[in-house]
Amino acid sequence: MPHIKLEEGIPGILGPMLFSPHTAEPMNLLANALMQTDEGMSRGERELIGTYVSSLNDCYFCQNIHGAIASEYLEDEDWSFVKSVKSNYAETSLSEKMKSLLSIAGSVQKGGQHVTPEQIEKAKANGADDRDIHDTVLIAAAFCMFNRYVDGLATTAPTDPDIYRNRAKRVIANGYSAKVPNGQY
Repeated sequence: MPHIKLEEGIPGILGPMLFSPHTAEPMNLLANALMQTDEGMSRGERELIGTYVSSLNDCYFCQNIHGAIASEYLEDEDWSFVKSVKSNYAETSLSEKMKSLLSIAGSVQKGGQHVTPEQIEKAKANGADDRDIHDTVLIAAAFCMFNRYVDGLATTAPTDPDIYRNRAKRVIANGYSAKVPNGQY
């Protein structure tokens, strides 16, 4: 049960965003700026970073919704690839560049000062540029905030994967928004 009075039936981050539209607006602007672009990394890669950080933070809602979005972008119908990234990205078919960026994201999740010069050098050697590194750090930091917002208020999280799949399609089509079409998540 959520710690504050949220609209019934609205799971995850949407509940607190509907509760506080004035804070939802800048949060959605940030999410769209970080996730709804193919500058440097692809949208699917960006969603993988958010999914991975959310899994490290044990945020069930965020790792599932962003995993669903990543799966849509990456055409991973059964989510097996996203699951393998969460459990051991180093053993996946991801590029060395993406593995290096996930390493950086994992360090940011622990605390910003955990990112090492060696990680940055390795990412650059694997083809990452300053924009990729910047965006990785900011995505990881933002997801730590989003995860703590969702779990700190004890929002609800559906267990039906189809709910996440349907929401993922709406995010891909329309971007991030606190609007709930036709009263449905």
